[in-house]
Amino acid sequence: MNYMLKKRLIALIFPTRCPVCSKVIFPEEEFCAECRCSLTVYCGNHSIKGAESFTAAFEYNEKISPAIILLKRGIKGNAAYAFGKALAAVLNNRDISQKIDILIPVPLYKSDKRKRGFNQAELIAKEIGRILKIDVSTDIVEKIRKTNPQKTLTKKERRVNLKDAFEAAMPDKIKGKRILLIDDVCTTGSTLTEITGILRQNGAAEVHCAVCCKTPDIKKEVDINEQSR
Repeated sequence: MNYMLKKRLIALIFPTRCPVCSKVIFPEEEFCAECRCSLTVYCGNHSIKGAESFTAAFEYNEKISPAIILLKRGIKGNAAYAFGKALAAVLNNRDISQKIDILIPVPLYKSDKRKRGFNQAELIAKEIGRILKIDVSTDIVEKIRKTNPQKTLTKKERRVNLKDAFEAAMPDKIKGKRILLIDDVCTTGSTLTEITGILRQNGAAEVHCAVCCKTPDIKKEVDINEQSR
C-alpha cells in the first residue's frame, strides 16, 4: 500500500498530531503551521572530524524540545515522520542526498534498545531512506558496550566515554561506500566523530553526518533527558 495512503487511513482513526504542541494536523504535514514558524532552522557551521559534511535541520531549543523528548520517551506519534521529512529536504537542498550509497543510524546498546523498544535514530533514518530512496542498514555498525549518559559529561569525558564503544560488524559493507550517518540530536559531536572514525578505518569512501537538531552551545545545552548511547 502507498505510504501516504496508509498514513491517511490511519489518521481516520488516530488523527495525526503536531509533535510539538499535539494539535491535529493533516497526515502530510510535519508540524502545525504555528509551530513550524516558531522553529529555528540550523544555520551553524559545525563539523565532524573525518566527515565530508555535517547537516542539521533545526537548532535545538525549547521550541523543538517537546518533539525530541516525546520521541526519546517512546511516544513517537508524528515525530519520526516530521524530523525525517524535514532533514531529507535539507539534505536534498544541499545536494548531499545524491552523494550517498547507504544510511546508517547511530546504534543503541542492545539492552538499551530492548528497554526502550526502538532506536529513534533508526526510525528517523527509515523515513529519510524512504523519501530519498536510499537503503538503510542497522547491522553494519554496533554498539558493543554500555556507556554513561553523555549529558552528564564534559566534552573530553564524552570522548573517553565513547572510546571503543562501537565496532564495524560488517566491514565488507563499508569499504568503498559513501555513508550518511544519522542521529537525532548533536551536542559536541563525540558520538558521530567516534563512529565516523570507525567507518573511515574500515574503508568508507565518504562519511556524511546528519542530525535533526544541533544544540547551539554545550554550555547552554537544554536538558533533553538524553539516554545513554
